[in-house]
Amino acid sequence: MRRVAKLSAACIATAALALSATACGSTSSENDKASSGSSGDGKGVKIGLAFDVGGRGDHSFNDSAARGTDKASKEFDGSVKDLTAKATDTEADREQRLSDLADAGYNPIVAVGYAYATSVTKVAAKYPKTNFGIVDSVVKAPNADSITFTEEQGSYLAGVAAALKTKTKHVGFIGGVDVPLIKKFQAGYVQGVKDTNPKIKVDVQYLSHGSDTSGFASPDKGKEAAQGMLDNGADIVYSAAGSSGNGAIEAVNGKKGAWAIGVDSDQYNIPGLAKYKSSILTSVVKNVDVGVYDFIKSVHDGKPLTGNNVYSLAKNGVSLATSGGFIDDIQPKLDAAKKKIVDGSVKVKTTP
Repeated sequence: MRRVAKLSAACIATAALALSATACGSTSSENDKASSGSSGDGKGVKIGLAFDVGGRGDHSFNDSAARGTDKASKEFDGSVKDLTAKATDTEADREQRLSDLADAGYNPIVAVGYAYATSVTKVAAKYPKTNFGIVDSVVKAPNADSITFTEEQGSYLAGVAAALKTKTKHVGFIGGVDVPLIKKFQAGYVQGVKDTNPKIKVDVQYLSHGSDTSGFASPDKGKEAAQGMLDNGADIVYSAAGSSGNGAIEAVNGKKGAWAIGVDSDQYNIPGLAKYKSSILTSVVKNVDVGVYDFIKSVHDGKPLTGNNVYSLAKNGVSLATSGGFIDDIQPKLDAAKKKIVDGSVKVKTTP
């Protein structure tokens, strides 16, 4: 009798998830297809994946998390359920999204982005037997793995590259949202530029502020911001702005001699950006896929990761992409800068 009741509850929870997905601005049929296509027969681990705004197909941060999830799903004969945030989400929306996944039996659940910090804290307490992973924020819960990165270190190397490659001695930085996480990208980049050549001018612009996360999913805003920097004399633009950065890359591609610096994924190799690849100098690769995969594997192995697991430059958690060969001529100087960070002789700032 009890077994029947449990099965019924599971069915109800699954139905509830299907209904709430649309309300949360989540899984389109395209997302479902991408998830199930990466899985085995679904008899293994059931992975819940709560994306930040932009979701699959952002060519950046979310896609990196998806790669790690898909790899784990294939390897462990599992299944994946994607839910995607909207820029208009409230805290209640995020909490509901995670709760729906937990109610439907998904374990582990990966929350992609700092915006989920409060909701993961609350939901993890309500579901102590479910394992939660959160990218880009530290959550103190016995059943939570905080997956964080030294974005400032990778961005420092991007700043060095920009300083060595600029012809106009004028570069730019575009941040998606004016929050502490993106400030780390800005701080490292500006420091890398200035440590290499203090005379270089660095323009900084944010696309949205505070709780408005639209700056991570507005390619038109990214394009406009980059165009403004190019018009003002900048010839290299680094964007840490999710899919908004795609617009910045497009703008840069339209100006001869200008370079874009990508973020999170090696954007030179992203199919959706192929027509702009000749303008992508390098990318600050943030191995979200590695952190997410490590977390899912730990749950599968029965030894769930918890606490704050930091993926640093020394651990190849962040790196500078070399695709295209555009930074080959300055690689020795980049290697020297990396060595100084790793051995501690250069301390990279986390705030501007």
